Amino acid sequence: MKTEERIQRQFNKACVDYHLLEDGDRILLALSGGKDSLELCRLMARRARIFRPKIEVEAAHVVMDNIPYETDRCYLQRFCDDLGIKLHLLHSRFDESTDPRKTKCFLCAWNRRKTLFQFAGANGFNKVALGHHQDDILTTWLMNVTFEGNAGTMQPKLQMQHYNLQIIRPLCLVQEAWIKEVALQEGFEKQKTPCPYEEVTRRSDINKVFHQLETLNPEARYSMWKAVIGNP
Repeated sequence: MKTEERIQRQFNKACVDYHLLEDGDRILLALSGGKDSLELCRLMARRARIFRPKIEVEAAHVVMDNIPYETDRCYLQRFCDDLGIKLHLLHSRFDESTDPRKTKCFLCAWNRRKTLFQFAGANGFNKVALGHHQDDILTTWLMNVTFEGNAGTMQPKLQMQHYNLQIIRPLCLVQEAWIKEVALQEGFEKQKTPCPYEEVTRRSDINKVFHQLETLNPEARYSMWKAVIGNP
């Protein structure tokens, strides 16, 4: 089976098993410009052309004005235009002095999400689609167990408490290695200037641990998924 077909199959399975899509959904897709969100954009655009359930999909890219990384916005616009997806460019920033206990990574992510959710709520969207894949979800669980003493992680679908929105993660059953392969085959463009903080986080260290577990047991991710998320 080709990698793209494998991704499509797992995308469809996640949407059905976790009830991610419903007739009449207006979905705002978080388009960071990374390989995961680009692949999700392709899959969601394809899914929006199917008659039932009938969904509408638009994308939003949040520009953090005080972080020195940059995505080629012209490329993102062309990418969305080719798929027939409307792209919104949103701007945000944060003041790290407001909470010195938090890392720049945390503050950046929190403010990007806040900007995204506020825009979605104000513009009639009922769901926000995020590009987290299975590796992200399992790595988050390992981080929380190791550093926070709890076994929580990101869920395939989550009803937000402070916004009338649901978060959905249609790539939750997709392995990162598959997306990397497709991104290379399709020639996805990388960010013009990578985030300067992405390689110095705990997540990158825990990600290495995750892959070591897979070396010990090739079925580790499936055992972990059953323990963490369970059957739908």
